[in-house]
Amino acid sequence: MGSYGARPGPGGGAARRVRFSRRRRRRRRRRRRRRMWAAHGLAVALALSVLPGSRALRPGDCEVCISYLGRFYQDLKDKDVTFSPGTIEKELIKFCREARGKENRLCYYIGATDDAATKIINEVSKPLAHHIPVEKICEKLKKKDSQICELKYDKQIDLSTVDLKKLRVKELKKILDDWGESCKGCAEKSDYIRKINELMPKYAPKAASARTDL
Repeated sequence: MGSYGARPGPGGGAARRVRFSRRRRRRRRRRRRRRMWAAHGLAVALALSVLPGSRALRPGDCEVCISYLGRFYQDLKDKDVTFSPGTIEKELIKFCREARGKENRLCYYIGATDDAATKIINEVSKPLAHHIPVEKICEKLKKKDSQICELKYDKQIDLSTVDLKKLRVKELKKILDDWGESCKGCAEKSDYIRKINELMPKYAPKAASARTDL
C-alpha cells in the first residue's frame, strides 16, 4: 500500500491524457452545437422576417421607401459589391448624399444622413445583405417609424407640355430644387421661368427638345 502523495503508477499519466483529450473533444462538440444552433436561429429569424406580418402593405404604402431602396438594391448589384451589412451601410450613406426631397427625408429617417437624429440604418443593411425583398424591409421599417411609410412622391409635372406661366412660384421653385438648383436673385415669376428654361436642356433634355417655346 503506497504512502500518501506517492507518484502514480506508470499508466497514470497516460490515463490523465486520455481523460483530458476526451474533455477537450466534448468541449469542441459543445461549441460546434452552439454555433450550429446560432446559425439555425438566424436562418429561422430571416425566414420569419419574409413571412406576412400583421398586415401586408396596401397599394401605395411606403411608396418612397420601396422605390428608393429598390433602386439602391439594383445599384448594389450593378456595382457587384460584397453583400455584407458593413459594405451596404457605407454604400447607402454614399447613395443618400445624392438624394433630394422626399428621398432625402427617407435617408434622414433611417439614419443615413449626417444630421440624422436616429440610427436604424442596420434595419436596412442586415436584411438587404440577405436579399430580403425591399417591400418586407419597408414593412418592418414602418413598425419602427410610421413616418417612413407616410412619405409619398409629389405629383410629377410633365415638363414637355406644361405651361410654366400657369404654375405657382412654389411649383417653379420645386422644379429647380428637384434638380439641385436655386434661383439666386430671382424676384419675379418670370425670373424662375427663365431659369428653368435655361437649365431644362441639362436636366430634362427630352422635355426640352419636345417644347417649341424655348
